Amino acid sequence: MESSNTCRKHIPNFSVKKAHFAQATSSKRVIRRDTIPKRIRYVSGVDVAYTPKLSISAAVVLDYESLSIVESKTTCTETEVPYIPTLLAFREIRPTISAIKKLRLQPDVILVDGHGVMHPHRFGLASHLGVVLSRPTIGVAKNPLIGKTGRHNEAGWAPIVDSGEVIGVELATRKGIKPVYLSIGHMTSLSRAIEIVKHFTSRYRIPEPLRLAHIKALEEKRRILRSTLRK
Repeated sequence: MESSNTCRKHIPNFSVKKAHFAQATSSKRVIRRDTIPKRIRYVSGVDVAYTPKLSISAAVVLDYESLSIVESKTTCTETEVPYIPTLLAFREIRPTISAIKKLRLQPDVILVDGHGVMHPHRFGLASHLGVVLSRPTIGVAKNPLIGKTGRHNEAGWAPIVDSGEVIGVELATRKGIKPVYLSIGHMTSLSRAIEIVKHFTSRYRIPEPLRLAHIKALEEKRRILRSTLRK
């Protein structure tokens, strides 16, 4: 297992109007059919933690069968964009990509802490990341964004519908705890996304790649804050 980090600064030039237009336009590029290999070897989870000025991104790669970490990378960038509902991708896309690009092992699919097509413009963070990288992605969020939730079936999930379209599912990963909300990011089908997420949620509510990426990002955040205090 490896980890590394660097801190880089970028100058923001952000327009909400242009961002909304980009989402609406780019959503047409999302591929909603399964391109993930039948035999999955590696799955990555990505997450971002924040200090008042910095975005700390972690990318963790797990072996699909053993669920063990085989590689992890962290990066640090100056936060460019404030949190704006429905525009999370523009806040997190740069730090997330910087961490993924450091990986030696290329995952078959990336789990993203955010929405995919379950988004007003059908282009949340998971879809944005997948289209930019041309890689399969799945969005896994802790809370719903839009849509009406149907009845849960025997498999433990319920469809979420918006404007007559199934845009994702509410998935009960564990009995007695809050569900998660997953959707197609890019280059996968909803049925395959459900299969993969369920594979990684035998012990915890959050899929293991995302849970571990969250831990790694927080560990790096704490390291940076301790280093700052010592100066």
